[in-house]
Amino acid sequence: MEHFRLAQTKKNKDTNEATPNSPRHRKVLARWDPANARNPAIAEAPSFFPTPEEFEDPISYIEKIRPRAERYGVCVIKPPRNWTPPCRVKEKSLWEGTKFPTRIQVVDLLQNREPMNKKTKASGSKRKRGRDPSKKRSLPLSGPGSTSASASSSREDEKFGFKSGSDFSLAEFEKYDRNFKDAYFNRKGKGKAGDTEMAPSLKEIEGEYWRIIEKPTDEVEVYYGADLEKKVLGSGFYKRGEMRTGESEMDRQYIASGWNLNNLPRLPGSLFAYDPSEISGVNVPWLYVGMCFSTFCWHVEDHHLYSVNYHHFGSPKVWYGVPGSHANALERAMRKHLPDLFEEQPTLLHGLVTQFSPSILATEGVPVYRVVQESGDFVITFPRAYHSGFNCGFNCAEAVNFAPVDWLACGQNAVELYSQELRKTSLSHDKLLLGAAFEAVKSLYELSARGERNANNLRWKGFCGKNGDLTKAMEARLRIEEGRIQALGNGFHLLKMDKDFDASVEVECISCRSDLHLTASCCTKCYPGEYACTKHLNDRCSCEGYDRFVLLRYTMDELSSLLRALEGESADLITWASKLIEDLSDITQREDAFDLNLGLQLEGASSETRDVVAAPMMNFPDHVQPIDLGVLVPGHLWRNNHAIFPEGASSETRDVVAAPMMNFPDHVQPINLGVLVPGHLWRNKHAIFPKGFKSRVKFYDVKDPMRISYYTSEIVDAGFIGPLFKVTLEGSQEETFCDASVQKCWEMVLERVNKELKERSSQEQNVQILESIDGLKMFGFSTPFIVQATEALDQDHRLVEYWNYKNEQASLESARRIASVSLAARTRLFGVDLN
Repeated sequence: MEHFRLAQTKKNKDTNEATPNSPRHRKVLARWDPANARNPAIAEAPSFFPTPEEFEDPISYIEKIRPRAERYGVCVIKPPRNWTPPCRVKEKSLWEGTKFPTRIQVVDLLQNREPMNKKTKASGSKRKRGRDPSKKRSLPLSGPGSTSASASSSREDEKFGFKSGSDFSLAEFEKYDRNFKDAYFNRKGKGKAGDTEMAPSLKEIEGEYWRIIEKPTDEVEVYYGADLEKKVLGSGFYKRGEMRTGESEMDRQYIASGWNLNNLPRLPGSLFAYDPSEISGVNVPWLYVGMCFSTFCWHVEDHHLYSVNYHHFGSPKVWYGVPGSHANALERAMRKHLPDLFEEQPTLLHGLVTQFSPSILATEGVPVYRVVQESGDFVITFPRAYHSGFNCGFNCAEAVNFAPVDWLACGQNAVELYSQELRKTSLSHDKLLLGAAFEAVKSLYELSARGERNANNLRWKGFCGKNGDLTKAMEARLRIEEGRIQALGNGFHLLKMDKDFDASVEVECISCRSDLHLTASCCTKCYPGEYACTKHLNDRCSCEGYDRFVLLRYTMDELSSLLRALEGESADLITWASKLIEDLSDITQREDAFDLNLGLQLEGASSETRDVVAAPMMNFPDHVQPIDLGVLVPGHLWRNNHAIFPEGASSETRDVVAAPMMNFPDHVQPINLGVLVPGHLWRNKHAIFPKGFKSRVKFYDVKDPMRISYYTSEIVDAGFIGPLFKVTLEGSQEETFCDASVQKCWEMVLERVNKELKERSSQEQNVQILESIDGLKMFGFSTPFIVQATEALDQDHRLVEYWNYKNEQASLESARRIASVSLAARTRLFGVDLN
């Protein structure tokens, strides 16, 4: 995707007329010098010619050609000949009646120029031709022909390339380009450049372009209508409802086509489908209106994304590409040959205002490839592939980014690089990664459990497994975050991130500007209301205790389980599928199956804090008497989707009657399914007990039964005695109950609760003692999808007693059903009750 990224500067109030000293009103004094042409001797990148069938699915086709094309950094795709979409900007109202802004490009200074901070005389003297090409020219501090008084303009205007040009209509720009070429390439009056016989060839224009870049003798300034957002001219492709004359069947095909750049970023297989936000110039296309010699300088795409550029009409574009594997080599070569510019601005390549000779790059061992893009061609650039180029004359192109699954590894590297450079991100990498993982889980479940096979789920299956691109990307991200959290030590608390934490506003690290969709950290003492990534929490402060906390969208255990699901572990796949697929009647009837924020294991956080940031409490107790409403405190921690939590608010609970325990745990949240351990101690006839199993459930708080709190239930290996069942009140590690019996473990919790209830009863509070509890149910071993997930761990049915009992119960149930049907048939004859 070509860019010419420049800061916004003040435009002329009259958009129809430029200032008198602008290039638009000056004569073109520079002239073509064919004798000193400098055509780069570099190899061609490949062109591809998809069949109509291959052309139907853009993402699949690009995946298909990637092994051959990526080594060049750039390639051309030539659509089938009958694919000729109408161009929207050719409508008369747009062609003649709509203006677009341009930038002035000083082409002869794109490579050979002095740093801006080097003291130079303000450009008030008359411009001269025939200057010494061995001397670098300094950019005037203000516009062409300006006086020294203009040098007092802001530093923003003094940056190279940051100059606004005239506003043009497309008709005016085409005429301006034609006049420029007529003057520049005029062969001493023998003809006009616009005449076919006298017009320079593409080879001649390219040779002259690189002469201007490498060995300039004249000052050459042109306009470029680059990075035009949709509010300016809109897209060159039609969208539904935009055609003034009505839509034919063929028009509707082009509107719906995946190659329509309004559609391509969110096609199946591109990860932008999992982020609804519109990012101008990334997943929303930009238009580019070029003229002869207008340039897009060396750059890589934001977040090292793929890009696709479609040439709507006009003169060719010449592209140069360097494969992503040699990006560092290009940067080293440019730093070597342009040391002053990089010393002044280390991030020079981010500005997209510096061109550099492919011939010099080649001598430095950097592989550079060339492609020519004609009208109707697509150009693809690959992740972290540097690319640049220029226009041979008036043309119009459109570009956008997209993100196939294979981009994820490059995207993660870009995130780390942006963090080092303190550079703002354009998108949430973690949001795209999680979206892809969730889609893959649903597809794998469709294949494995339902036997549904289609192009979409088979595509996702190809990205999973131990060595799949998606699996490896998820594992890399998990290891990064695990390492960072471990490096923090123990001086912080883990809290659940509200699922809407960054829904309405981007949240970024105050140190490195990294996106904080997955994890975020904060110190309420040092920087209240602001957040840092886990890499920089310790850099911001050294506090300990309740002042510092880390918000987790998912725990490391949950992400590990998600990773195993992508690898194909059936138990983890079922667990995640139960959360992600709305219609899972064969697993569970839960109504909240599509809540992607699973329950978390939160260690070291107080139950008071967790009431604010965790899932909403059950509708209990019913009778609450307010005492003090408190005061409002802004901030997401002081509210959730269900309530506002004023500071200082207090209330008391009266006339509470506990509900019968058998109906208490509406659902148990699995955290980790654990691993199967053969042996009779690790199962009974009612349940399988995997080692490392962990779940989460609500129950009366043993310290205050008037409250409902979360408990974590887990199974640990106690050696020769087999599994040890452990239940812990979250936020109170000292309140832990252990026993070799799953039932006894929760009965110990019940005893403590009843003890507290009896004390309150003696204080004349209206309470009811709880009579019984079901340990298996509280662990989750009566929850259908947990049962199915644990059974999936024993696919070979090694736990014989469990399976025999299960089969016996199934047989008895079947016999009872048959007997019931038979009895009903005997007691009624022709609809008449015989009893």
